[in-house]
Amino acid sequence: MATWNQLGLQDAASPIMQGYLLTSDHTMLIIMMITVLVAYLLTSILFNKYTNRFMLEGQTLETIWTILPAIMLIFIALPSLRLLYLTDEINQPSITLKVIGHQWYWSYEYSDFLPTEFDSYMIPVNEMKKNNFRLLDVDNRVVLPFNTDIRILITAADVLHSWAMPAMGLKADATPGRLNQVSMNAKRIGLFFGQCSEICGANHSFMPITMEICPQQPFINWMSNMIQEA
Repeated sequence: MATWNQLGLQDAASPIMQGYLLTSDHTMLIIMMITVLVAYLLTSILFNKYTNRFMLEGQTLETIWTILPAIMLIFIALPSLRLLYLTDEINQPSITLKVIGHQWYWSYEYSDFLPTEFDSYMIPVNEMKKNNFRLLDVDNRVVLPFNTDIRILITAADVLHSWAMPAMGLKADATPGRLNQVSMNAKRIGLFFGQCSEICGANHSFMPITMEICPQQPFINWMSNMIQEA
C-alpha cells in the first residue's frame, strides 16, 4: 500500500509490476543523462562570453543532435514494447475472477467453482477494528492463490469505473456492456490494496479494493467455506 512521503512506485508483487519498475528506472536514467547534457550546453552558451560560432551553427553538430535523440528513443522503445507485449499475453489461466463495478462498491464472481459471488463494501470508519486500514479495508476481501496464473474479467453495471491494483501492475477500465481482460500472477503473499481510478460519482473515493494473496491450500479451504455458506 502507499505510505506517507513515498516518492516511488509501490513494491512489485508480480512480474509485470517488476517490469514496470525496471522500465521506469531505465527511462529515468536516460532522462537524467539528457537533462545534464542540455543543461551543460545551455550553460556553456549563456555564460561563455566567447562562444564558438560552430557551437551555434554547424552541420556536424546538427547531425549529432538529430541522430542522438533517435537512438535514445530506440533504447526507450525496445523495453517498453517488450513489456507491452508481456502485459497483453494471456497464459492458460487456472482461475478466472470476474469483477463488476457498481456505484459505489465492487462485486466478485469465481466462475470456475460452484456459483460463488459476493459484494465488497468499504468498512465505515465507525465500524472499523484496530487492525483495519482506514478507507482501504473492505468487509469481503478478494482471496487468490499465490504463484498461480489468474485471468481477471472486468466490467461495470452502471457507469465507468476503473479496477486498479498498483502492486500487481493492474489497471483496467470497467465499462458497462463490455468485458476487459487482464492477467495476474502474484509472487508475494500478503494483503494488497487498490482503489477505483475513474471518477464515477459522489462516492468514487469510497470503493476500495482489498486483495489477499495466500498459499494454495488456505485458498482451497476458503473457497470450500464460501461454497458451503452459499
